[in-house]
Amino acid sequence: MLATGHAVPDERRTSAEIERELGLDDGWIQHRTGIRERPVVSDDEATSDLSVTAARRALDNADLAPREVDLLLLATSTPDHLLPPSAPQVAHRLGLSHAGAVDVTGACAGFLYALSMADALGQTRGCTALVIGANVLSYRTNPADPATAALFGDGAGAVVLAPGAEGRSALRGLHLGADGSAYERIQIPAGGSRRPMTPEAVRQDAHLMQMKSGRAVFRSAVETMTRAGEKALDDADLTTEDVDWWVPHQANQRITERTGEALGIPPERTVSIIERYGNSSAATIPLALSLTAEERRLTPGDRVLLTAVGAGMIDAGAVVAWDSGIPEE
Repeated sequence: MLATGHAVPDERRTSAEIERELGLDDGWIQHRTGIRERPVVSDDEATSDLSVTAARRALDNADLAPREVDLLLLATSTPDHLLPPSAPQVAHRLGLSHAGAVDVTGACAGFLYALSMADALGQTRGCTALVIGANVLSYRTNPADPATAALFGDGAGAVVLAPGAEGRSALRGLHLGADGSAYERIQIPAGGSRRPMTPEAVRQDAHLMQMKSGRAVFRSAVETMTRAGEKALDDADLTTEDVDWWVPHQANQRITERTGEALGIPPERTVSIIERYGNSSAATIPLALSLTAEERRLTPGDRVLLTAVGAGMIDAGAVVAWDSGIPEE
């Protein structure tokens, strides 16, 4: 993993503002989610804009020219348009004239799925990849629904992944999973082939995110993300004692705390950015990595556990050594 970069909008929306609008008690949102504020885009910003800025910073930090990138993967649930995918536009704006580019739709676990694909192509094809997680969820949350209005924000993070020496993987351990029996717990019902977008669907707010049974989602998230972390560590032949940093998907601070307890990873080795950045789905892990790297808290050789669970339900876990993707001289 050569470098990271991130981008967040300048505008911020506080939990106190949302509480006043919804008639909630002071502190209700932060007590339940850990979120004090979240960045939100302005009217002229889109997912591709955040993606380009984050990716450009990652390339600059890696001292890498656009012509040296072979692949761009964009993990997002909020592309600029339903069709075409946003990744080709991002690649074009970055000057990646010889790179393949495609969106990866994996909800909150999408970045780790994209990272695993990039790593596999690095091993088998020698590809240097730009992997981005980006979302503009403020357009997809229902402002009248505390279950979603309280959680989501906008942002992007990017990493540059280069093939290791002799085809060495950048991922020390990996787990990918899915449980379609919980498919309907978190969804945007309208806009796809099952339920096309219609005026009636919009009147029913079916074009906005819905979360059914928040308690069930909470329990499932803790159990699933714990399992994803354990399986990724098993695959790496490591234990939680070997982990220098744990970077979970920033879903909810209470989910992070419960999962950390289950894994046996203390708060001092846990990266949490949710208080100021909220939940930006697939963007939270690369955003957290970039912010932590910028603060010089990550050092070469650190073992970092990444875990995520999201709508679908999809889960993933990965173990990276912070310098594992740097080619040897």
